[in-house]
Amino acid sequence: MSTLVPPIFRGLVDDASVLPPGAPGSDAVGSHRKHRESWYAPLLGALLVPSSVAAFNISPHGLKVGVVSDTGIAALPATVTKLRAGGSRVAQVEALVARRGEDPQPGVRALREFAETFSDLQVYAEIPLSWGLLAALDSVAATHSGGGPALRPKFRVGGLASELFPTPVELAAVICACRDRALPFKLAAGLRHALRHTDPETGFTHHGFLNVLVASALAAEGGEVAEVAEVLAATHPVPLVEPTRERRDEPRPLWVGFGTANVLEPLTELVRLGLVNGGYE
Repeated sequence: MSTLVPPIFRGLVDDASVLPPGAPGSDAVGSHRKHRESWYAPLLGALLVPSSVAAFNISPHGLKVGVVSDTGIAALPATVTKLRAGGSRVAQVEALVARRGEDPQPGVRALREFAETFSDLQVYAEIPLSWGLLAALDSVAATHSGGGPALRPKFRVGGLASELFPTPVELAAVICACRDRALPFKLAAGLRHALRHTDPETGFTHHGFLNVLVASALAAEGGEVAEVAEVLAATHPVPLVEPTRERRDEPRPLWVGFGTANVLEPLTELVRLGLVNGGYE
């Protein structure tokens, strides 16, 4: 008998198989449709597509879509309009507001203007983990007052260079900063596996999505940065599995989720850890 994904995992994983370095095209969309028909469908968030969607052979008609900007904020209105005209259910937009070392404030303002036009979308401002971060979070938080469209932050926690991987303390500080401003957040890059681990090929140490889930719950309950960082640094499942199991029937606090090119990888690890039973009772 098919078993629903526990509430704490619902909508956790966006399907980023269309985005580089995935395999863009109709095959990726077809695979996503099959995922949507499976017993683990509640695990899925949106199908992420690039704003340069016209250059890709994809047709996400009828699917819940999240647009990830790769052509600049100014190009987003045309992309959203085109996708909706084609029958896609565009639900969210994610856009980088600055490069590392740049002032994120102009990008936040531009994204706010976009959100005012498309007020039914959930819009995420991707903020670099560098100079200007806290001020940018203040600006994002300010959009939640006054009745205007509310932005949410997004952060990359991995990439092709070691400096793109924040330490547990750095990421804990960001999570707590979002908690203090009542800002649900998304993460991207490097979160395919449940537990914190070092990639043997690159030598980069990746954050685990289960670490982030438990750390976010702890932060939401008032945990301090040092406590949250300790959870993020854990490399053994024991301190993570039981706290997750205790919260399995509750909504996921603070952390919206993440995208991955292969949604079966996080699912498989959740099954191995005994947090999802593989679809059968």
